[in-house]
Amino acid sequence: MTRTPSAVARALERIARLDPALNAFTEVWPEEALAREPGALHLPLRGLPFAVKGPSGIRSYAARRLIAAGGVPVGATSVPGPGTSWQTWGQGAHGRTVNPWRADRTPGGSSGGSAVAVAAGMVELATGSDGAGSVRIPAAWCGVFGLKTTNGLLPSPDRSGLASAGVLARSAAGAERYLRHVLDGYEEPAAPSLPLPLPLPAVYSEDLGFADVDPEVAAVVRAAVDRLVAAGTVRLVGADCALLDPVRAWQAVRGGSPGDPEAVAVRRGNDERLDGVFAAAPLLLTPVTPNRPHGHEGPGGLYSTALTWAFNLSGHPAASLPAGFTGDGCPVGLHLVAARGADVSLLGMARAVENSLPTVRP
Repeated sequence: MTRTPSAVARALERIARLDPALNAFTEVWPEEALAREPGALHLPLRGLPFAVKGPSGIRSYAARRLIAAGGVPVGATSVPGPGTSWQTWGQGAHGRTVNPWRADRTPGGSSGGSAVAVAAGMVELATGSDGAGSVRIPAAWCGVFGLKTTNGLLPSPDRSGLASAGVLARSAAGAERYLRHVLDGYEEPAAPSLPLPLPLPAVYSEDLGFADVDPEVAAVVRAAVDRLVAAGTVRLVGADCALLDPVRAWQAVRGGSPGDPEAVAVRRGNDERLDGVFAAAPLLLTPVTPNRPHGHEGPGGLYSTALTWAFNLSGHPAASLPAGFTGDGCPVGLHLVAARGADVSLLGMARAVENSLPTVRP
């Protein structure tokens, strides 16, 4: 009788077969993972194979909690190498990390290896961190689900307060599984997360009032939103979401000057505007990025973070889920943002959106 390979063995086999071309991993730990798996099978995650972001990922709070729940780390994923500005490249064990949909394009970053590992089915989930879009951008460009938690909800080594723990998964349900086991005091929603009372009131903004968005990216996201409206999943509310461009405020905070007068004014102004949005509806929808995945030479003058880093400054939880593809085969992400602390509700809303938005893959 042929013995069925374990989940960890299957993950290791896929890594060995696929990663030489994709370079999602910097290290793989087959002996340690296979030795750890049997003792994990009686725990809630029952030997779930997962990857950790970067060389220090195994020491992160989230990784320790996942291991305690029975998850099995199988390797560390790629992050940008030295001198790679804007965090959009990954450097794996054998070379640069490539987008699994188009090898001539970047997977995004800085959690790029984690996104590639999940997109290629090498692991079911991978840890990430998001200080400007570092979970959501690679999730969008690799066609997977990515969650940035509310700032401060989980421990983070980032002294600026901009970076939050996050996760890359195949779906919102996978991210929900992550949050359940890493968050102290996690409580299941009082009612099942599905079905939610539908339609969900939502505010839609193509550009947050300032971003220059690729017309085809905007069209893919708008078509996804229109499908959600037609399906009765969301109901668009006419509230405005025109924010102040956060670029200089983010740079000031990241540079150690959170008291910079311009940064303070922008943060205060955007907080007031976002308070108005979430008073009108529990969900804000935008594109994740203003651009499609760029080549390995870099993004040029574009900020791939233009639509994400406002929510690192404000602290709101945000997620990316697949919206569709551009004509040249590049994945596009739909950005879902919720009120601070509403991470569990955000995942419930994301599951409802996923159910109404099946991805047609090229």
